[in-house]
Amino acid sequence: MRASLYPAAAALVLVAAVGQRVAAEDAGHMVLVPSEAAVKWQPGPANLPKGTQLAVLAGDPAKEGPFVLRVKFPPNTMVAPHRHATDENLTVLSGQLFHGWGEKVDKTQAHVMKLGGFVFLPAKSPHYVWTTAAESIVQVTGTGPFGLDYVNPEDDPSKKR
Repeated sequence: MRASLYPAAAALVLVAAVGQRVAAEDAGHMVLVPSEAAVKWQPGPANLPKGTQLAVLAGDPAKEGPFVLRVKFPPNTMVAPHRHATDENLTVLSGQLFHGWGEKVDKTQAHVMKLGGFVFLPAKSPHYVWTTAAESIVQVTGTGPFGLDYVNPEDDPSKKR
């Protein structure tokens, strides 16, 4: 069994050296190596703060099934208390993100999450996030359909545009 891992590991090293997104044709496999050009950023939906960008890496968060996406938050961005219908796994890939739990923002009770920081959020758990002076990128994994519902509907930026 161990010997069968070596060709796969060698292929990953080769792909990493090339520095691009590679999609295998069998069974929908995909390898994404660290390269900004490999990530296809799109403007975030209207219910996220202005300037937020998304990149869906796998799956479709709007449909049933697993998904992986990245969110790029500009500096000084606040996402007010909100919930998701399904569990969320969030990992900080760059910058830093402040994360707090609850239906009201309390910056004294939040946690600073830096590179590699991880949080698991059970479905319907109210929470909020914000950035300070630097852009932050987080990776979100979960199972769709995934959405964002603000605790206070007036906090939804799409209602202010």
